[in-house]
Amino acid sequence: MVRQIRQKLRAELQSPRAERQFGTGWIAGTLGLASAIAGLALVISLKFPGQLSTPELQAVLLMGWFRFVIIGLLVLAFGLATLSLALRPNRVLGLTTVAVALTASLIGVVFPETSGFANGGVFFGLDFFILNLVFLGFIFIPLERLFPHRPDQTVFRTEWREDLFYYLVSSMMVQVLSYMTLAPSGLIRSTTDLSSVQSFLGSQPLWLQIIEIMILTDFVQYWLHRAFHRIPALWRFHAVHHSAETMDWIAGARMHFFEVIILRAVTATPMFVLGFSEAALHAYILIVYVYSSVLHSNLRGEPSWLGRFLATPRFHHWHHGIEREAIDVNFSIHFPLLDRLFGTYHLPQDKWPSGYGIKGNPVPKGYWSQFLYPLRRDKRR
Repeated sequence: MVRQIRQKLRAELQSPRAERQFGTGWIAGTLGLASAIAGLALVISLKFPGQLSTPELQAVLLMGWFRFVIIGLLVLAFGLATLSLALRPNRVLGLTTVAVALTASLIGVVFPETSGFANGGVFFGLDFFILNLVFLGFIFIPLERLFPHRPDQTVFRTEWREDLFYYLVSSMMVQVLSYMTLAPSGLIRSTTDLSSVQSFLGSQPLWLQIIEIMILTDFVQYWLHRAFHRIPALWRFHAVHHSAETMDWIAGARMHFFEVIILRAVTATPMFVLGFSEAALHAYILIVYVYSSVLHSNLRGEPSWLGRFLATPRFHHWHHGIEREAIDVNFSIHFPLLDRLFGTYHLPQDKWPSGYGIKGNPVPKGYWSQFLYPLRRDKRR
C-alpha cells in the first residue's frame, strides 16, 4: 500500500509538462507538499532539539515567533492542498499534503517538548537541512523557471531524489563533518605559534578578509581539484560528483561523503589556522553555499566576458561537460585566473556543453551504490 502511494506520488511530481501548467492544481499541490514537509521537519526539530537541531539554530527554533512560522507553513499547506484537490483529478498530491500536515499538527499537540542540548551531546541537523533547502529553493527554483539554460528541464528531473538525499546526508551529519573539517586546524594551531599573523589578518576590514579567504581557498582547492581528476584513487570518489547527467541548483550536493570531508578539511585549514575573524568565516561559508548552487544551476544570461574573471554557470558547466574538450578543464571555484595561468581554462564563446556526466556511465545509480563504488575493486575500471 505504502509503495503504491509512493509510486503514484512520484509519478505525479514528474508529470508531463502539459499536466503541470498553471490552473491544473499541480503547482498548488507541489508547493503545499513542500510546505507540509518543511513544517513537519521543523515541528520534530522543535520537539527534540537536543537530537535534531544544531546548536546555532536551536535558539531560533525556541523563540516564540518561530512557532508562528511553523503554524504558517502548515496553514499554507492545508490551503494549497484544498486548492489542488479542487483543481486536479488525481488527488494524490493534495491528500498526501493533508496527511503530512495533519501528522505535523498532531505531533505538535500530543508530544511534549524535550530539554535542549547536553554538554558534548550528539545531534543531527534536521533543522539545518530544512532551512537551507527552503532558503536556496526559494531563490533558485523561480530563477531557473524564469531564466533557464535548458527550458525543457523540470524541477523534478531524473535523479532529483538522489541529489536531495545527498543534501540531507550532508546536513544531518553536520556535526561529524564539522569535527572532521576542524580537526587538522586544531592540531596545527596547538603546535604552531602564528599569533602575529593571526592578529594582523583578523584585524583587517571584513570585506578584505572575505576576498582574501576566497583567493586562498581558490588556490588550495584548484590544486586539490586537479588531484581528484589526476589520481585514480581520488578520481573514483570525485567521479560520483561528475556522474550527474543534469545540472541544476541542487546537483552540486552530489558528492561522496569522504570527498566532502577531504575537501572541507583541506580548504578550511588555512582559513582557521591563519586567524581570520569568525564573522569573515561565517560570511564566506554562506557565500560558498549559495555560490555552489549558482555554479551548478540551470541558469543562462551572464555576459560572455564575465567568465574570464569570475566562475559562472557556463564556466562550471564546461567542467561537467561530456565532450572531449571538457575533460580536465575549469578547476577554479571562484576566480578562473589559475586555470588561465596553468592551461586548464576552456570557455568557448557563447557555447554550452551538449550534455553532462561521464562517458559510459560507470558510476551506478542510487546513493548507497555510489557510496560503495569507490571502495570496491573493479578490474574493468
